[in-house]
Amino acid sequence: MLGHITDPKAEAGLALRDLPEPSPSPGDVVVAVRAYAMNRGELNLLRQRPDGWTPGQDVAGVVVQTAADGKSPQPGTRVVGAADQGGWSERVVVPSHRVAAIPDNVSFADAAALPVAGLTALRALRTGGPVLGRRVLITGASGGVGIFAVQLARVAGAHVTALVSGAHRIEEVRALGADAVLTGLEGTTERFDLILDGVGGKLLVDAATHLAPGGTIAAYGMASGEKSPLAFTDFRGATNGKLTAFFVYATDVTTFGEDLGFMAKLIGAGRLRVPGPRRDWKETRQAIDQLRQRQATGKVVLTIGG
Repeated sequence: MLGHITDPKAEAGLALRDLPEPSPSPGDVVVAVRAYAMNRGELNLLRQRPDGWTPGQDVAGVVVQTAADGKSPQPGTRVVGAADQGGWSERVVVPSHRVAAIPDNVSFADAAALPVAGLTALRALRTGGPVLGRRVLITGASGGVGIFAVQLARVAGAHVTALVSGAHRIEEVRALGADAVLTGLEGTTERFDLILDGVGGKLLVDAATHLAPGGTIAAYGMASGEKSPLAFTDFRGATNGKLTAFFVYATDVTTFGEDLGFMAKLIGAGRLRVPGPRRDWKETRQAIDQLRQRQATGKVVLTIGG
């Protein structure tokens, strides 16, 4: 089968090569990949992992081999899955508890965007408890996690304020259901019950000054590349507020499949959209450049076989 591996001599450090067929463990399902999505964190892994490493976590496709323990969907089932690695290939193994069947009216491309970004958004939102009627601030709202967080918070009944990097992002994020879309917090006096931050740096400091009493900040990323010089006094006014370092793989991975299935059904019902560019998988290196240069809104997804 064909698949991408890290190769320092290749363009963008990535090469498309003939690879051995994946070898599943008893609890793994083998999926013929029809689409996969990229995450910004994976770009760092391309530089950090040894030569010959096979990247790719977010996949959607068709089951071609069921798990030996009998706990996976049957062959022929359309699924979305969160792989450990190897998803940028024609076939990949995925633990059976990390896959979910997708509705017939949900495309492979839309489903493939869900695992890392969708699970991060959904589970980070849960850190603040029920959000019905509460005020939620989402930074980096036009990014992979942000697009899902805005919509999922809206579905849950929250009043959603979205922060974007520039005026050119405002309308596309407002179209996702945000009640307010800002390019900065200057002059804002509003306080928020839950803040989801994937930017870090000074923006996290600014966000902390807008936390409501008893509120929660779930910091899930640092897209700015800058450390946040937070001080105790930045939380003045946020009595009993808390800051949580959120890592989706530190949550219960055995229920990934349940949450993926939930979000796939939201897509099928027209309640969750997946904006972002779609490309053929042989344009993976170009897609990497697009992601690194922050040219894309939403999720970058590659499709195999049309």
